[in-house]
Amino acid sequence: MINSKEVNFEKSGGLVPAVIQDAASRKVLMLGYMNEAALEKTLTEKRVCFYSRSKQRLWTKGEESGNFLELVDLELDCDQDTLLLQVNPAGPCCHTGQTTCFGDESAKGFVYRLENIIQERRQTKAEDSYVSRMYQKGTAKLAQKVGEEAVELVIEAMDDQLENFKAEAADLLFHYLMLLQDKELKLSDIERVLAGRNK
Repeated sequence: MINSKEVNFEKSGGLVPAVIQDAASRKVLMLGYMNEAALEKTLTEKRVCFYSRSKQRLWTKGEESGNFLELVDLELDCDQDTLLLQVNPAGPCCHTGQTTCFGDESAKGFVYRLENIIQERRQTKAEDSYVSRMYQKGTAKLAQKVGEEAVELVIEAMDDQLENFKAEAADLLFHYLMLLQDKELKLSDIERVLAGRNK
């Protein structure tokens, strides 16, 4: 993670653009501006703080709504005048109530959000949660369920019912995500393995 002294605030009159990206889905959530004080506050508190041009003051995102942006990582571009902040959002990022200020969530973005939902339900251990009940049955049962869903997908692949095939593919992906978490892994860990093979 960078420090504020590396940023060229002078170049654009004391403010630099700060691109906010969801650390899990990699979806761009919003764009804000930071001065040196806002960046220092962000680094210290691990919550994103901007300089509001309309309010003419420091403004921590979520100070009114509670939808804070918890800082995960921060990078500086090659010209040292634009910031990329990876965050865990505590709620919708846009004032309209949408997840992002740039349109609807992509299917890939939802898969990463689903991964977080599975993690939450695994931790709560609620009896009325299918996810929680599956985790309580242990790794062997989860692995068996993934195997069953894989077989059902193969069977549907031999047929011409595309909707049934999509439903089984969704079931397999859902249980696969659960098994990954049982092994303390995320989908991004598997993506890195695949990226490493792309040579």
